Amino acid sequence: MSATFGESTTFSETSIDRVRDYWNSRPCNLRHSPASVGSREYFDQVEARKYLVETHIPGFADYPRWAGRRVLEIGCGLGTETMNFARAGARVTAVDLSSRSLELARQRAEVFGLQDRITFIEADAERLAEFVEPSRYDLVYSFGVIHHTPHPGRALEQIRRHFVGPDTTFKMMVYYRWAWKVLAILVREAHGAFWKLDEAVARNSEAQTGCPVTYTYTRRSVRELLEHSGFTVEDVFVDHIFPYRVPDYVKYRYVKAFPFNVLPDPAMRALEQRLGWHLCVTSRLAEGTARDR
Repeated sequence: MSATFGESTTFSETSIDRVRDYWNSRPCNLRHSPASVGSREYFDQVEARKYLVETHIPGFADYPRWAGRRVLEIGCGLGTETMNFARAGARVTAVDLSSRSLELARQRAEVFGLQDRITFIEADAERLAEFVEPSRYDLVYSFGVIHHTPHPGRALEQIRRHFVGPDTTFKMMVYYRWAWKVLAILVREAHGAFWKLDEAVARNSEAQTGCPVTYTYTRRSVRELLEHSGFTVEDVFVDHIFPYRVPDYVKYRYVKAFPFNVLPDPAMRALEQRLGWHLCVTSRLAEGTARDR
């Protein structure tokens, strides 16, 4: 099978079952709290830690804007953003490939009394319309997900054909090719062998090593990918460098590593905006683009 636009044969032949198994074995952010998994304390600590480390997410998601509106979240994981969209008054359809993640996200919604505002669906983003009834949403939101599916273009085609209209906002985060983290992986894991970089980045892109698929994008390539898929890009920004020493972080201690421990805040922010790991994109359906009704 050959890769399509914006995809690599490195990942395009990976089975979706392998991706599902990876995320079921350890859902994203599962170990963000030492409290009993599934408790209110656990979910509160998961959210607090996520936003401590990834401070840009609430601003990017802009939860209050979607009060009274319909949100489709593709790749909800444990449901941190899902809960905040619902708390702000949105009606949320939250999908994920991982049944284990959805189990915890449903439990979370019940703990906080938000289950009536959220519909959870297990789904493959590349075949989304087979699982989610096609309908126009006010916001389609996908944070850190589409770069983990073997064929990102297929997922974008599903979104464009079945779930957006002229007034829909589409927000997604994918990983940035020129990030500080990629440079560190090139040096420490690929030992300078840039031709092995894609595989090295995938293996080391998440807290649990061995992720089977991880694409990275430049500002230009993500724009080209979206435009090829029928979207027009309205805004792109880069953010987030993980600054903490991992041995301390896994013990819930927040000690910054060098050089981040000596950088003044303005310098750190400038570095994140140039070499951050998260490439955050806001787009809309391109004018004149056809979609299914």
